[in-house]
Amino acid sequence: MSHNSLLAVEKPVRYTGDEIGSSPKKEAELRFVLAFPDVYEVGMSHLGLQILYDILNREEGIAAERVYTPWPDREAQLRSLGEPLATLESQTPLARADIIGFTLQYELSYTNILTMLDLAGIPFRAKDRGEEFPLITAGGPCACNPEPLADFLDAVLLGDGEEAIVEIAAACRERKERGESKQWLLERLAAIEGVYVPSFFEPSCNEDGTIGAITPLRSGYDRVRRRFLANLDTAPYPTAPVVPFLKTIHDRVSIEIGRGCTRGCRFCQAGYLYRPVRERSPETILRLVEETLRNTGYDEVSLLSLSTGDYGCLTPLLRELMLRYAHERIAVALPSLRVGSLSQELVEEIRKVRKTGFTLAPEAGSERLRNIINKGISEEDLLRNAFEAFSNGWRVIKLYFMIGLPGETEDDLLGIADLARKVKMEGRRAGGGEVNVSVSTFVPKPHTPFQWEPQITTEETVAKQRFLRDELKKRKMGLKWHDAPLSFMEGVFARGDRRLGAVLAKAWELGCRFDGWGDRLNSAAWHEAFAACGIDPAFYHRRRGRDEILPWEHLDFGVTKTFLRSELEKAWAGEPTGDCRSGICTGCGICDFDRIAMRTTDPAWRKESTTATVHPADTGEKVIMRLRYTKTGAMRYLSHLEMIGLFTRAVGRARLPIRFSQGFHPHPKFSFATALSVGVESWAEYLDLELVPGLAPEEVQARLNAALPEGMRILETVVIAPGTPSLSVLMDKVRYRVILPEEIVHGLAGKAEEFLCRDSVPLRREKKGRVQEYDLRRELAELTVSGSTLELTIGRGKPLEYAAAITGLTSEELADARIEKLAVIFKDSLISSIQGTCNGQ
Repeated sequence: MSHNSLLAVEKPVRYTGDEIGSSPKKEAELRFVLAFPDVYEVGMSHLGLQILYDILNREEGIAAERVYTPWPDREAQLRSLGEPLATLESQTPLARADIIGFTLQYELSYTNILTMLDLAGIPFRAKDRGEEFPLITAGGPCACNPEPLADFLDAVLLGDGEEAIVEIAAACRERKERGESKQWLLERLAAIEGVYVPSFFEPSCNEDGTIGAITPLRSGYDRVRRRFLANLDTAPYPTAPVVPFLKTIHDRVSIEIGRGCTRGCRFCQAGYLYRPVRERSPETILRLVEETLRNTGYDEVSLLSLSTGDYGCLTPLLRELMLRYAHERIAVALPSLRVGSLSQELVEEIRKVRKTGFTLAPEAGSERLRNIINKGISEEDLLRNAFEAFSNGWRVIKLYFMIGLPGETEDDLLGIADLARKVKMEGRRAGGGEVNVSVSTFVPKPHTPFQWEPQITTEETVAKQRFLRDELKKRKMGLKWHDAPLSFMEGVFARGDRRLGAVLAKAWELGCRFDGWGDRLNSAAWHEAFAACGIDPAFYHRRRGRDEILPWEHLDFGVTKTFLRSELEKAWAGEPTGDCRSGICTGCGICDFDRIAMRTTDPAWRKESTTATVHPADTGEKVIMRLRYTKTGAMRYLSHLEMIGLFTRAVGRARLPIRFSQGFHPHPKFSFATALSVGVESWAEYLDLELVPGLAPEEVQARLNAALPEGMRILETVVIAPGTPSLSVLMDKVRYRVILPEEIVHGLAGKAEEFLCRDSVPLRREKKGRVQEYDLRRELAELTVSGSTLELTIGRGKPLEYAAAITGLTSEELADARIEKLAVIFKDSLISSIQGTCNGQ
């Protein structure tokens, strides 16, 4: 790969690796690649992958590495360069790994799996892969029905992965040590609880297209039961996770406080897949939060659960977290609060640092429909929660609903608009507030009571969206919705069978990529693929017969089919099903009340004393330190925005007593001299930090250097007097080195001399609609040439613009030039002690 090839793609740090917390191992007996079939910033927000990465890398002899789907520009670049898709940690081509495990989070990411396999040079179908190829596995929520991918996967892990992933890796090591065949390995994997080998089953179809039978091909292996993690509290957890350079979807510390939910919402697949409820103890949570904050430097903690508000002792836990971290401006987010679980006390704790987003999910617009889906919340609860949020300073509440639910009528849609209006009125009553309404289309999912129900058509979806939009407009509110074609495709693959594998491969051939990104879904190509394979996608949206064999019939996720049928009958009768937390078992079939059982925390838990670290009090006094640092190697690919995030987290990891701004979203007070262009290496970057007095410059420098990644090092730190002009004001000129490719540069010294003899070299640049004009010759203070290298000292302008003007080459022809920032020359002698020069070695 050429030196600057990543500069030609969007967000190059997606592909660099070397993040804080990554675990590269040069030598390993087994190389296990964790593959996420979406772009880096989506995959890096997924907690499950971080957990498995940590568990595997703790094992002696195992190297867990990561790979994500390259964005189309990077895919095209890899193909043009003839380079295979490789891991971030060691740049190992995927085809040379021992095992690749794909995370199945969303049905519309399936074409990305094929992209990754193709870029790796690995045949799509398991039957076409010889002994030399890695084992291709998958897991995650969509693995509850992996049949559309069955032809492509060697094995699938059903359920919890913390223990099973180690057993799978051990089986692969044993195969390598013994020199056994792939068939031997598949037999060995099938003996592991929770592992499904698709090739050991053979489905057949009736004339009407329904499943006639799913025939086991191995004696005693006729049904595969999901894997259960019995105790979440003792499960391993990554307190030093990989911290991305790029801003990700969930850029914060994520702590899973509980797994499973027993509310029994009949549409909610996760509520059935992750039973029973298993909660972490508050002591364990507090320890994990402390360790993870110190290792990452994040300023927000998210307490994750399917229903965080149901956690047994949430209010006292939240109170303890605030006591420990409010003075550090660390916020706590509760992303899945259920209507009715929110108390006034809870709201008051959440608001102490800063207000994160506030979402309430009534799901349906009427009490009748909420009874059908077993949502179990009242309008009164919703309005009370909304008033409490508005009263405590939240200005916007997001309401989340579904359309197309079983039994829905036009009155239910009107109910959504009316309920949203009532919530907005609560905002007025509390002194002002806005309401955002968001709707998605109901998609029936496997292993739920509604798995037999039909999905509404795309036309019905669009009609309901328009109706609701117009009704909300009358009430002076807007509507956001999930695009109908996305829901259509999700529904096809959610309840699909093995025949969809051919469709998937054909759609990929037709160019389908990143289908879950609304603007990239190519519906025409998908319909062409369905037609080419002779499949009507609407077949998968139909109502299923109660006694019909479902494509996932042989996969046991614990909840019995009898229970799901009874829940469907109760839905149509409008009968609720209670929560197991009440002490009354609903008989779903999950628990054996020994190893597999509900484990909850004591609501009366109280923390007797806190071990919170005391930081210097911010009395208003301040000390300003000016730092010079490097930005080299992989760090040159970071944008200015990414640099801000990196330093924010480094300050947190270094535990510096940074001062914060005031206002709604306080942020640490530091400022950069200028924004360095992506791709430029530098030995002369500058930053001002505003700290609470107490630390010497040497201590600040040492702490930061211990917290910064390779390629960034603080070279000098000095205290500056209050009122000292800002760095941007003091900067006069910058010295650069431009190393040009020898094969495209001829007579460079003569061209430089010719440039120096010119009186004027005007430049006109347009940026964001603004025109900038200046004279490159007048801005040039010094120019020297050595071989194919330019060294220049300039005022305004970019070094590549000077190189182009001197050589007569275009910016495209100079794309492989290497640019180094050597020094900054300041106007004021006050900063001469930190100015320094560097030869770049």
